[in-house]
Amino acid sequence: MNRANLVLHARSSIERGSKSFARASKLFSKQTRERAWLLYYWCRACDDLADGQDHGHGMSTVHKPVKTIAAMRMMTTRAHGGEQTGNPPFDAFGVVAQECHIPKYFADDMIDGFALDARGWRPGTEEDLFQYCYHVAGAVGCMMAVVMGVSARDQEVLDRACDLGLAFQLANIARDVAEDAQAGRCYLPKNWLAQAGIDPDHILDSAHRDALVGLVNRLCDLAGEYEASARVGATSLPFRSRWAVLAAAGIYGDIARAISQSNGASLERRIYTSKGKKLGWIVKAFGQALVNSARRDRQGLWTRARITSLA
Repeated sequence: MNRANLVLHARSSIERGSKSFARASKLFSKQTRERAWLLYYWCRACDDLADGQDHGHGMSTVHKPVKTIAAMRMMTTRAHGGEQTGNPPFDAFGVVAQECHIPKYFADDMIDGFALDARGWRPGTEEDLFQYCYHVAGAVGCMMAVVMGVSARDQEVLDRACDLGLAFQLANIARDVAEDAQAGRCYLPKNWLAQAGIDPDHILDSAHRDALVGLVNRLCDLAGEYEASARVGATSLPFRSRWAVLAAAGIYGDIARAISQSNGASLERRIYTSKGKKLGWIVKAFGQALVNSARRDRQGLWTRARITSLA
């Protein structure tokens, strides 16, 4: 496919896979918007391959997960090097990687997160949880920052971009606790579960409900902290990119806030936010982008400098 066709497919992918991101992406300039779609297309495809899903829905067993991850790495490496793979999402990544000079280690870091899932890994501590969130979402935030024109050497802004990815993933985990448990997965740290008296293999047992709701709310509180930090990084972006990032932060942040306010309802049904609230954040983010005055230090927050092997 040529670039124009890849962009069309990428647009279709983001509209199917994430209405929140699709809506926010329309605030970017045309060039940045297309590049964001191309990057999303590849990220979504990798996630679906790892989880046996279709645009984030219908998780199923991946029968040869190690081979799946190996193929993902191989096609990503080829695409990043400028080769045509014949696989549209990977060729889309190749286009945006070449145009924006995305460092390959960010792509490798993301795939490392899917490799953890492939072997049934679970976090033992909060530190493990943050490292996992970095791999599957924080690294994506860093790549998106590069797409928006941030230098790969600007570590301070990349840390803030990573924070937004962490916030999104913490909200995802909070939203999907029940769905993940039914699929045999759990991203709540083992030491959190032990402290709450929850059997890690039966977290949905009704006897644990109140304690589990407390842990879900703990995730939502953390998501809020990292969302607030990410907003500071947005001040370094061009206006339209800043507007889009602040809108996405608000729209996705509302998911965590809705979960926290649901009193455990997120364990029975998937939490969504309304179209009206999404549109409201687009308006609100416009004003925030104009003022551009967010200030907050990162003291006490997890940082990419603490990454170690989770093997």
